[in-house]
Amino acid sequence: MTADEATLSRENTQMDLITKERNRLLQRTARVYGLSFTVVALLCFLLPGAVSTTAVFICLPLFAVVGVGQFRMGISRSPIWVALFLAAGLAILVIAVTVGERPSLAGFTALVELAAASLASAALVLTSSGPRIAALVVSFLIVGAVLLLLTSGIQAPLRTAGTYVLGWVLPALVAIWISAGVPQVAKRITSIGRAHRAERQASELEAQRRQGARLLHDTVLATLTLLAHSGVGVTPDALREQAGDDAKLLRQLRLGTNPSPTGENVGTETSPIQVIDEPVLGTTLESVKQRFGRMGLQVSWHGTGQVLLPSEVLDAFLLALAECLENVRRHSGVTEAHVTITDDDTMVRALVTDAGVGFDINDIDEAKLGFTESVVARLRDVGGNARLFSAPGSGTTVVLEVPRGEVGG
Repeated sequence: MTADEATLSRENTQMDLITKERNRLLQRTARVYGLSFTVVALLCFLLPGAVSTTAVFICLPLFAVVGVGQFRMGISRSPIWVALFLAAGLAILVIAVTVGERPSLAGFTALVELAAASLASAALVLTSSGPRIAALVVSFLIVGAVLLLLTSGIQAPLRTAGTYVLGWVLPALVAIWISAGVPQVAKRITSIGRAHRAERQASELEAQRRQGARLLHDTVLATLTLLAHSGVGVTPDALREQAGDDAKLLRQLRLGTNPSPTGENVGTETSPIQVIDEPVLGTTLESVKQRFGRMGLQVSWHGTGQVLLPSEVLDAFLLALAECLENVRRHSGVTEAHVTITDDDTMVRALVTDAGVGFDINDIDEAKLGFTESVVARLRDVGGNARLFSAPGSGTTVVLEVPRGEVGG
């Protein structure tokens, strides 16, 4: 299935769900509306003298049928329940007028209440399709004709017709309004969903671009810089090995994999970090030490114990640490650095220090990838932080912090 087909299928499914929810809303509204007026009509029927006693006893079971039909109408889309309570309502109208004495004013009010309100609840569920609208028109005409025919001698037909029409038109308009609003709501929801997906894809692409730029800056560009300076301080073998690592990195970037530190378990004094997950490519603390050792920077490691870090956090931590050491090698003017790793219940910290020339922190160009992207932004992406301390002639200290998080077993 193509992306367009998947999107179309998702939108169709969403529209179906909205339509079903609209139908459920109309059904529940019709049930409450119909039952409320059915109860009112029944109370009017039960008033003394409203209709004959015989008519009352005959109509009581029919009122029960009307109530059951309206209740089921709120649950089922089957037109059988609508037909059932409409038929029972018509029977009540006929019996109330033709059996026993003529209905009083209260009885007449009950008849109008039943025909123009209780039975009109059917209009709420008969507007969603052509056949249902046809059924609505037929029901409206039949119930109205019976009502006017039976009550013409009690009240002027025109007045009764006005009340009756109004009683059916109002719920029909409400149903049409709700039905017409659903496509607009669906379009807005779809539009919002598309905008959200486009924004998410753009964010993912930007994150991938930044990750690739960081990796290229930290590895390939560093090696090219060495070559541009004729590899001063670095042996040819070290350059070849470093170039081989960079070539492996470029191949993985070209194939679309996500380079990250390997998951070797190390627990020595020089390598106090272990990771449970096993990523694809990158480095451990030991290989960081070896890399900078062959490039002319002696790294002294301090810290004891083992620290568990999730793979993603370890990636950012070690890559940021390597970038700090690369800055020491290239800019400090010294050939030795110290790395102290400590941890507590919530954080893992690395303190990178050198006794080099130092610099004015305000002179850092924020547009450069070096510290801003490869260290600060990289750690912030995993909830960490980096702090920099330096002054001309006083060396440099960088504090790297990452959250311990939870490591799966």
